[in-house]
Amino acid sequence: MTNSSEIRVVAAIDFGTTYSGFAYAHKKNPNDIFAHDIWKSVSGYYKTPTVLKYDESFNLLSWGLPALAERPSRRNRQSNQKPVERFKLHLGKMENKPPLPSGINHKTAITDYLREIGKVMKETFDTRWSIKDFFNQVLIVMTVPAEFGQEAMKVMRECAFKADLINQRNSGKLKFTTEPEAAAIYCMNKLTEHNLGVDSSFMIVDCGGGTVDLTTRKLLKDNKLDEITEREGDFCGGSFVDEEFLKFIGRKVGSSALSMVRTNHYSQLQYMVQEFCRRIKIQFTGKESDFQPYEMDLKELCPVIKQYSKGVEFENMEEEEWTVELTFDDVKSMFDPVIGKIIRLIRGQLEKCSDVALILLVGGFSESKYLQERIKNEFKHRLLDKIIVPANPMVAIEKGAVQFGLSQGIVNSRILKWTYGTDVIRQWALLDPIDRRRADGKIRIFDRLARRGEKVDINHQVARVYVPYSNEQTSIGLDLYVTEDVDANYCDETGVYLLDNWSVNVPTTYNNEGRSIAFTLTFGSIEIEATAQNVQTGVKYETTFNLDL
Repeated sequence: MTNSSEIRVVAAIDFGTTYSGFAYAHKKNPNDIFAHDIWKSVSGYYKTPTVLKYDESFNLLSWGLPALAERPSRRNRQSNQKPVERFKLHLGKMENKPPLPSGINHKTAITDYLREIGKVMKETFDTRWSIKDFFNQVLIVMTVPAEFGQEAMKVMRECAFKADLINQRNSGKLKFTTEPEAAAIYCMNKLTEHNLGVDSSFMIVDCGGGTVDLTTRKLLKDNKLDEITEREGDFCGGSFVDEEFLKFIGRKVGSSALSMVRTNHYSQLQYMVQEFCRRIKIQFTGKESDFQPYEMDLKELCPVIKQYSKGVEFENMEEEEWTVELTFDDVKSMFDPVIGKIIRLIRGQLEKCSDVALILLVGGFSESKYLQERIKNEFKHRLLDKIIVPANPMVAIEKGAVQFGLSQGIVNSRILKWTYGTDVIRQWALLDPIDRRRADGKIRIFDRLARRGEKVDINHQVARVYVPYSNEQTSIGLDLYVTEDVDANYCDETGVYLLDNWSVNVPTTYNNEGRSIAFTLTFGSIEIEATAQNVQTGVKYETTFNLDL
């Protein structure tokens, strides 16, 4: 558990697919939340690109804005450099994860990136408040997409430890909250501007670079939040528009040519995507009257692509002098698959909660005028003008996460994303699988403690009492498992994961019926406390887990 009396600063890291940033506040001035905007090579921007650049020996050369690809040289002098981006998506369960350069895995990239952003944090806090004991005086809140599972959270904690953000793997100075929950907390102050009062429901749609996350909440008394639907999300953020653009280029030059450039000259590919974003993507409104056709000169933006193109694609591009024109319909077709997924996610949340009074769009991709217009047109019959983009939507998550860390009592209840259980031994029955029958005539099964989709209030407890299954047993093994399914039959099923386990001694001086262990799960604001207590001796065994694991 965290010793809150030591903490002077609460900092939140919004580790994004395409851009990242952090915000912070001193506990004595909790209303003054600062979003960091001074980065190497540039100031005045709240986020820096989630990009790394390595040399051929995998030494880190640069990160953030300096790691973005520069205009390619015709001599290709930078061919040995390895830009790495979108590595966050490797934590999710998506198919066709973005490729990484050979020799770099996503855990290494995440660790290296968090280490660099941690250096900036430490320097900033030392300058502002002379924070010398970072590990004990700073509480870090990291935000994660709603769809990330327990394995992703474990990886993030391990990477944070290796990146020197915490000095112990299980440090209580690192907490997690979901991106939509942080955004919901940030937007609480915006609700009164739109005449939302107590018991009003609102939806947060966090449109990031790689993921889109949604949560539906109800505003309670004393500025507390009630979660009323299970939060959900999908891989359909702004970077997937970039991928649609690359598919378009692949159809022009040949998919194999594009694949070779991606593998051998990723820096040039990245520069071409940046040019598309600057010239087209950011400015696209979805109105043909606002659009000016744009010609991309591949000889300038990605000169190496010519050497890989073959056959009819090469002949066609030669005729076009390696110039590709992007029309209104071309660009619209790049946005539409991504926006279509987002609209389906919103529709699904509205089907679960029909009395939503307001939708707030946050995250970098929410600033897309075309996205805003499509969502408003789709749902205007239900919500009229109650689809809002707050000021500075890019900092909503990191500032909300700071508020979360400063006042962890904001969240009143949660909808569980996991089913929790433990293993028990009982007598084998005729309907049980014969291959699971043990030599002693018993069977080991999954005993559900809390069900996915169940709404639990903060500090809600689930209690069980367990006894040994034989007189000879001198300890009781207590294992805590989770699954995404609403229930499970056995603990070794696919999709059932072990969180932790204990071995609790039971006294041999009592008969079997008199020996027992009380097992309790307490659902806190951001974590679960698991307690196993020997009923006879009173000895307790305790551990904690992040609630979203």
